[in-house]
Amino acid sequence: MKAVPDLLQFGLARDAAGIAVAWLQSLKSERRMAGKTLEAYARDVNQFGQFLRDHLGQPAGIADLASLTTGDFRAFMARRRTGGVESRTLARQLSAIRSFFRFAERSDHFKNAALAALQSPKISHSVPKPLSIPAAKQVANCEALVSDETPKWVEARDRAVLTLLYACGLRISEALELTLNQSSSNPLVIKGKGGKVRIAPMLPRVREVLDSYIQLCPFPLKPDEAMFRGVRGKPLNARNIQLVIERMRGALNLPDTATPHALRHSFATHLLGNGADLRVIQELLGHASLSSTQIYTEVDRTHLLEQYRKAHAQS
Repeated sequence: MKAVPDLLQFGLARDAAGIAVAWLQSLKSERRMAGKTLEAYARDVNQFGQFLRDHLGQPAGIADLASLTTGDFRAFMARRRTGGVESRTLARQLSAIRSFFRFAERSDHFKNAALAALQSPKISHSVPKPLSIPAAKQVANCEALVSDETPKWVEARDRAVLTLLYACGLRISEALELTLNQSSSNPLVIKGKGGKVRIAPMLPRVREVLDSYIQLCPFPLKPDEAMFRGVRGKPLNARNIQLVIERMRGALNLPDTATPHALRHSFATHLLGNGADLRVIQELLGHASLSSTQIYTEVDRTHLLEQYRKAHAQS
């Protein structure tokens, strides 16, 4: 957060930048917002400030922000659209700007009613695309990539990471941030999106693949540092795991939707298909809202309809 003031002053006048910094500090201290989310919000307001500097011909100060019209905000959105920004990102940016303006109003710095009249962009409804149970198991086991050329510890590492994604429903970032201390407890205690803490029970198979990696890893693993390592001993990058799955797509004839995150989708969908309660799945995934989890009921329904059509097409 030390770089935030300079970042924001690049687009905003000093008086407005000071309010923006205070806003970010309040999000951190009062709302306990995660560091990555704070960085994203800082970038969003910075981009808005840079747009206003070009749009108004000068860095925007308090008086400028208070007098912005709905047309000014729409011009910003149009500029971002032209730059190739998708609706989901644009909606998040608008949410960050609204948060900043609400903070300014609550703090008696300035008020702008025009922003309330602005509608958020519509986000297209997409359904997660999980793998089938056999395919998910093949990916997690790295069966298609076993080779004499790959070091055994690398095979064990990739298998451990992918097993955590499928068997525990972790996000790739959560798996790669896992420490030796964390991995020693069952259930795992995971700090996820927005700093939300949840537990992730481990099946014996998960414990087995983790222990195999720990024993084979050629680098010293400190208790409180990320346990998954690259070939040079540094913390493993998510891109390495993405490449592993990309190679498996061809070997296993998987669709382009087969990604590390698809294993998390598979975890949730397969639990639901086997009768797990939606609230339980919500807790295991770390979703703040049940509405985020309910999308998997649509996935399950879609799968049932596909099977129904296939059955009747053959009759």
